[in-house]
Amino acid sequence: MADAGHRGLDEEAATCVVHMEETVYQCHRALFGDRLWGQLLRLAPARRRPCRTVLLREGDAATHVLVLAGGSVAVSRQGGPGREATLLAVRGPGELLGELAVLDEGRRTATVVAAEDCQVHTVPAADFRRFVDRHDLHRALLRQMVGRVRENDEIRAELAAGSIPYRLASALLRLSFPPGHDGPTPVRVRLTQEELARMIGACRNAVGGALRPWQRQGWVRTATGGGLLVEDPDALRRAMASL
Repeated sequence: MADAGHRGLDEEAATCVVHMEETVYQCHRALFGDRLWGQLLRLAPARRRPCRTVLLREGDAATHVLVLAGGSVAVSRQGGPGREATLLAVRGPGELLGELAVLDEGRRTATVVAAEDCQVHTVPAADFRRFVDRHDLHRALLRQMVGRVRENDEIRAELAAGSIPYRLASALLRLSFPPGHDGPTPVRVRLTQEELARMIGACRNAVGGALRPWQRQGWVRTATGGGLLVEDPDALRRAMASL
C-alpha cells in the first residue's frame, strides 16, 4: 500500500500530468514537485560544466543520471555513417538527462552537449533507481517520456519538411526558451553558426543568409564574445507562422 508520502506525490503529479493520450511535455521539476526535486538534488553535489561540454554520449553505458539545475543542453542523435547528428530537443533547468537508459539498464540513445555553462548533479544509477522506487515514480516518468517522444516527432517533422529559416527560428526559440526557462530577453545562444547549421541539417552559408534579415530588423544580433542574442522571440514566432 502506498504511504502518505506516495499519496502526496500522486496529488502533486495530478496537477502536472494528464492522461497519456493528452500528454504535453513538461520539465521533471514540475512533474515531481519542489519537495521531491529538492530531495533528488541532495543525492549528489552540484558541478559546473562549461559550454560545449559533452555531458552524455550516445552508445555509452548508463552509469548515472544528470539532474540539470542551471543552463541548457542540446540533445542529438547520430544520423548514420557520414551524416551529421540530428537535433532531438533542447532541455533547460529542472530536467533529468539520461534517466531512460538508467531505468532500462541499456546504452545511451542520444548525445547531450551543454549549450551554455551548466550546473548539474550527477546521481549514480543505483541511487536514482532507489529514489524512483521509493517514491513510486515509474508511472509518472512513463507519461513524461511519452511527452518527450511527441516533442521529438515534432522536431523531426520540422527537419523533414520545414524551410531553413523555419528550422533555424525553431532551433533558436528552443535554445532560448527550453522548458523551465523563465528569464527575460534578450537570451544568449552560445552556439556558433556552424553548430546551428549542424543542428538543423543545413550549411553555414544558408544559416547566415537566414539570419541577415532578422539581424537587420533587430530580432537577433551577434553577442560580444560569440553566439547570438535573441532580442525579439515573438517576431521569430510570427516569422515561423508565415513560412
